Amino acid sequence: MKIRPLGDRVVIKKLEAEETTKSGILLPGSAKEKPQQAEVVAVGPGGYVDGKEVKMELKVGDKVLFSQYSGTEVKFDGEEYTILKQDAILAVVE
Repeated sequence: MKIRPLGDRVVIKKLEAEETTKSGILLPGSAKEKPQQAEVVAVGPGGYVDGKEVKMELKVGDKVLFSQYSGTEVKFDGEEYTILKQDAILAVVE
């Protein structure tokens, strides 16, 4: 079984936050920032929003940056995912 998003929604899986700073200091769990980088695991077909066609610009496997408090977090088959609209994706990491 897999998740198939509808409309202009995207399913992402957050990448782990770094546990050390650039200078090598180990961060405890409470000091780590909420990750804002993720991998796209599923993409909806697009569609119409407010009468305008929305083309999907993302594809499965893209690494992306997204708005920190956007989307809905869900648990599926023991994994945590976030489902959000394509416009909450800020950039693709290349």
